[in-house]
This record gives sequence, structure tokens and C-alpha cells, in this order.
Amino acid sequence: MKIYYALPAAAISAILLLSGCNTGDKNANQGAAANNNVANSAAASNSNEDDFKQAIDQYREYVIQQCDAFVTETAKFTAAIKDADIETAKSLYAPARMYYERIEPIAEALGDLDPNIDARDGDVDSSEWRGFHKLEQALWENNTTAGQEDIADQLLSDAKLLRAKVETVDIEASLLVTGAVELLNEVSTSKVTGEEERYSHTDLYDFAANVEGAKKIYELLEPQLKAKDAELSKNISERFTALEQELAPFKQGNDYVSYEQLQDQDVRKLSQNLDALAEPLSQMGTLLGV
Repeated sequence: MKIYYALPAAAISAILLLSGCNTGDKNANQGAAANNNVANSAAASNSNEDDFKQAIDQYREYVIQQCDAFVTETAKFTAAIKDADIETAKSLYAPARMYYERIEPIAEALGDLDPNIDARDGDVDSSEWRGFHKLEQALWENNTTAGQEDIADQLLSDAKLLRAKVETVDIEASLLVTGAVELLNEVSTSKVTGEEERYSHTDLYDFAANVEGAKKIYELLEPQLKAKDAELSKNISERFTALEQELAPFKQGNDYVSYEQLQDQDVRKLSQNLDALAEPLSQMGTLLGV
């Protein structure tokens, strides 16, 4: 037989009150711990960004310099289009693009500006296609500038808008590291196939500019990387040198040969050197904690 004990009402109230206090204290402690974790995480993030402030500031300066030159050279290129000077436009096309290709990590962070400037046929709806590759098609495939005046004006306008936006766009340390790796991965997976410049075959200009842009990022982060892993830093530097040496035979003065002149083994060696560089470069972000 079960025995039931009756407790006075006052005692029951006291028990309930104590129970509520304990639960409240527990929830309060959990909330405080969560807030502390968030605060600590934010503080660590801010501290991490502070560690790379100089590199970020220097990279912005580099991007601004490249954008200034990009606007200047794009103005010359689009003027030749509007003057119907096909040969001059062809000679200015690839060199102008190099300034853009060096800063693709930033450009791709600016929303529609990248496809507006750099989309290939098929990347966007045909009614929205404009930019460099639209003009490339007109120059090399159609051998005319007729009807391209508005496209030229819009390209120059987009180049100027890019220049204005890089002044204030947020740049995080992680963008530098991922940007450098993604530049090389893009070259290795798509540009090395010759698809980027399918009409002009000026792919090596893009290729070289992407490597230069990635190297600039590495150079800005090199002091921190050396302090943490001098051997990895040396490895990356040597891989950049090897890739540059692989590109050198295809450079004639300030120009590069047509991509059609490369043999299969040339393309294979370039791809292998890219992969050999991208692998240690991808370790940089983890090591630096960004």
C-alpha cells in the first residue's frame, strides 16, 4: 500500500520558487556563456583582420592602380572600336584586359560588374551579353565594328564604375587567400583549354595576368607566412618562378603568342605547373588562420 504525505501550501510554494530560481540561473549562465562565445569569436575575427590590415591596405592600393590603368587602356580600346579601326582595336584588346585579369578576386566580388565586363557567349542570356568578349567576337569572328558603338560605351562605363567601387569595397584577409587560389584554379580548369579567348586566342595574356595577380597576393602575405612556415613560403616562391619560366618562351616583347601556337605538351606542362603551385598556395589560408 502506497503512503501519501501532504505538504503544507507554504512549503510547496517555497519548493516551486527555488526550482524556478535554479532553472533561471541555469538559463542565464547558458546565455552568458553563449554571449561570451560570440564576443570571443568576434574579437578573434577583428584581431585576425587587424593582423592583416597592412596587407589589405596595400592590396587595395594595388587594385586601384590596376583599375586606373584598366580605365585608361579600355578607353583607348573602345575609341578604336568607335573609330572603326579594327587593327588598332585588336592590338589593344588583350593588353587592356590584363589589368582586369590581375584583380579578378575583387572584380568578382562586385556582383554584376564581372559578367557585364567579362562574360563569354553562353555565360549569360544573349539579350544581356555585352563587354569585352562581345567585342572580341565582332573583331575576330565577324571582322567588323559595325553596330558595336553602344557596347563599347557600356564597357567603358562599366570599367569606370569598377574603378569607383574598389575604393570602398570590403576586403577581408580571406578574400586575398581564396582569391589567389581561385585565380590559379580558374586558369588550370578553364583558361588552359583556350575557351576564354575563343575568337582572338589571346589566352596567354589572361593566363599571365592571373598568375601575376596571384603572385601579388602571395607577396603581400609573405611576411606572415614566412614567420609561420618559412619552408612553405619558399616552396610557393619557387613554384611561381617555375611557372613564370614555363611562360617565358611564349612571350615576345610585351606580347604573347597566339594560343593556337602551343602544342599539347606545352599546355600539359603549363597545367602541371599550375597545379603544383595551387596545392601549396591553398595551404596558406589554413596556416595563416584566414
